[in-house]
Amino acid sequence: MIALESLAVGLGGRTFVRDIDARIAAGEFLAVLGPNGVGKTTLLRTICGIVPARAGHVELDGMALRSLAPAARARAIAFVTSDDAMIETLRVHDVVAIGRYPHHPWWEWNENLSDDAAIERALEAVALRDAEQRPFTTLSSGERQRVWIAMGLAQETPVLLLDEPTSHLDVRVAHEILALLRRLASRGRTVVCVLHDLNDAAAYADRLMLLGRERMLACDVPDRVLTPSLIERAYGITVARVETPAGPRVFAHVPK
Repeated sequence: MIALESLAVGLGGRTFVRDIDARIAAGEFLAVLGPNGVGKTTLLRTICGIVPARAGHVELDGMALRSLAPAARARAIAFVTSDDAMIETLRVHDVVAIGRYPHHPWWEWNENLSDDAAIERALEAVALRDAEQRPFTTLSSGERQRVWIAMGLAQETPVLLLDEPTSHLDVRVAHEILALLRRLASRGRTVVCVLHDLNDAAAYADRLMLLGRERMLACDVPDRVLTPSLIERAYGITVARVETPAGPRVFAHVPK
């Protein structure tokens, strides 16, 4: 379980969000929502220990995150984000293999059978098994996004944090990735995912965390978060809510 206790996150001279108190259970899929610049990515970076908390703290299974060594954190939490600053000669296999680094001592890096199996499972999960030997730079932006996700899966951590994993993906592939994350959560992995599409988040996540106005406005099931009043507070837009057999959906009012 991840516990966020009176957490404040920020960068430089700015604090983005304050006073976050939340519990994220094992096997839960939590979607983090909010307008651009509200601190969603910084929150994920704080949860995994890349960015120090401004106030409060993060606990992982009852232990303070700051008490864990970097290697221990990397075996517990995988952070998936898009970063194309890669060596041009890397193959897809090589990029995904980076996720295996936490399972080796720093002085030793030779892939073993466990690494090979984890890499193959990860590539299979994102439907890129046939692209394993392709240079990373030859991939489309959507294919690259799937490689980053595969790298996180290969890390084989109980907690998976993803920053906008459906960006650059077409509608079909985006839903395939969200369905994959849903399956991972149902098998016990904790998934925390920044998303921009409110309706996709409602369709796949167990709960939604809505950030806005330097606060966590809500952290609850979609039915209680996707309300016109909360969406207007967070985004400054008016929406209409529609009840569907699959749950609530919201649509922005477009002026004529």
